[in-house]
Amino acid sequence: MKWFKQHWWLPALLLGVLMSGPARAQPAKRRAPAARVAAPAPAPDPPAVRAKLFQAASLISQFKESEALAVYQEILSTVPTHYLALWQSAVLSVRIGNRYSDETRKSAYFNAARQYADRAMLLRPEGGESNYAEALALFNQATLYSAGARLAAFRDLRSHVYLATERRPDLPEAWQLLGRWQYRVAHYNLLERLYSKLVLGGVPEGGDSREAIEHLEKAHAMAPQNLQFCYDLARMCRYQGRRRRAIEVLQEAEKIPPITSDDLVISRLCRKMLPPLERADARRSAKPSPASAPEPALDKVPPPADSVGKKESGPKRTAAGR
Repeated sequence: MKWFKQHWWLPALLLGVLMSGPARAQPAKRRAPAARVAAPAPAPDPPAVRAKLFQAASLISQFKESEALAVYQEILSTVPTHYLALWQSAVLSVRIGNRYSDETRKSAYFNAARQYADRAMLLRPEGGESNYAEALALFNQATLYSAGARLAAFRDLRSHVYLATERRPDLPEAWQLLGRWQYRVAHYNLLERLYSKLVLGGVPEGGDSREAIEHLEKAHAMAPQNLQFCYDLARMCRYQGRRRRAIEVLQEAEKIPPITSDDLVISRLCRKMLPPLERADARRSAKPSPASAPEPALDKVPPPADSVGKKESGPKRTAAGR
């Protein structure tokens, strides 16, 4: 009794635990889904930033991409989290870097593009523009990597390029990049497939030549005056044996006047690709097919003596079928 008097609080504690135990074990009541609160709209840009954005867009329309990149960098020096300036800086850095043959300069621009894209991804992880910029930077960085790192980059950019086309289906560059990625993955060689399966967890899903051509066709339809789209589509069609379609696209490219030095290079590549395809198509058209070869005039050929009165049959193979 003395012990119970000294520990009078213990029964009350045990009773409380016993009473609270079943209540905790009961499943929580299903709550009605809370209404999704819309993200607050970004604050409007100050007049000085708007003026610089207009200046950068004007420079891009004049194909002065280095100057436009410098203007976006000025914006980011005052507003480091400006989404438009970040993803546009990433895209412009890739374009400028691709003009250099020196890998050191290429790498510097591609690394800068990746940094801009990463910062844009932090702001909008599911944004179509940020994911496109990230995929574009990864795709071009991969061209400078070793084989294993390149395959890892192709694996990592998959989700970004699919999300870019999902969120920005009006962006033809995103469809072009998706098509190029799909075609590259579809044509992994044996060693690349083995490495991907043993080290990277498998070959990325989505590599398909037919879908790649479909997506390049979509990009070309959205921007028919883009010479790079024409060249990529024609090459894929040529590799897949679609010679007639490749010729059509290249003939369209001949009518597009090159504006920039990049356009001039691509235009020359298109003109160089066209004549061999036209010659091959002409040879194929001139060669008579077995179905269209003329049948010999059997009525002018006397039948053998032992076949008189029997049903005559035509020759088993035509001259074109030998």
